[in-house]
Amino acid sequence: MPAEIFEILFSIPFFLIILVILLLKFSIKFVPQNRAFIIERFGKYQSTREAGLNFLFPFIDLVAADRSLKEQAVDVPEQSAITKDNISLSVDGVLYFRVLDPKKATYGVEDYVFAVTQLAQTTMRSEIGKMELDKTFEERDMLNANIVASINQASAPWGIQVLRYEIKDITPPSSVMEAMEAQMKAERVKRAQILESEGDRQAAINRAEGEKQSVVLSAEADRAEQILKAEGEAKAIIAVAEAQAEALKLVGEQANTTEGQKAIQLDLATKAIEAKQAIAKESSVVLLPDSTLDASSIVAQATTIINKLNAGK
Repeated sequence: MPAEIFEILFSIPFFLIILVILLLKFSIKFVPQNRAFIIERFGKYQSTREAGLNFLFPFIDLVAADRSLKEQAVDVPEQSAITKDNISLSVDGVLYFRVLDPKKATYGVEDYVFAVTQLAQTTMRSEIGKMELDKTFEERDMLNANIVASINQASAPWGIQVLRYEIKDITPPSSVMEAMEAQMKAERVKRAQILESEGDRQAAINRAEGEKQSVVLSAEADRAEQILKAEGEAKAIIAVAEAQAEALKLVGEQANTTEGQKAIQLDLATKAIEAKQAIAKESSVVLLPDSTLDASSIVAQATTIINKLNAGK
């Protein structure tokens, strides 16, 4: 039995089967998704094989490099940079890139990850050197965009495309931090004072508007009151005049009768007597009888006037 197994193992068909398996193993390559294999033949670049089933010449074609086509993130170490106004900063960031051309990434540079990282550091120092300290905080997006543009221009021969660069932290010296905090505090106090003054000004304007409106309303009320009062007085005067006219009309109508004339004569005589009595009380002068001042004479004169008036009608 061992002899038979030994004969099988060292038989020609068995060696042929082993040879076929080895040939298939080295000739068939399955490339994963988003990856690329660099194939060399006799040490020279032959082709770039992408995802899927690929056939190689066994023992002649070799996989020289396995490149990932996915987006990669590389941490850019913290480094020192000097701004345009000579302020030293500590800056770090994150670089996002991917391989566009696996051949260039393999033969164009020894280690494209290290190369891109170093290029990001030097480019970041260069871009920060063009800006003042305040601009590095205010225009961080523009700084990131400038770094990406500069890296892409330099890394094109390597088959690398930088998608974006993000600055994580910008740390100025402690003395600058204290000065910036003092400046921010002063700015906040200034804004608070401006807001307070604006509030006082608006309040004063509102009070003035209220007083103005109050004066206008008061004047309109006084004007309306005076108009109503004048209209009332005018109506009262008209009413009095109408009453007096009506009274005079009634008196005239009654005076035109015999009984009315007798009543007028009696009234005139009574008023004449009362007038003489009043003069006698007020004055020390003794009034002597006079025919012109006699009550009957006064009544007669008044009667004559009334008769003339009636005759004139």
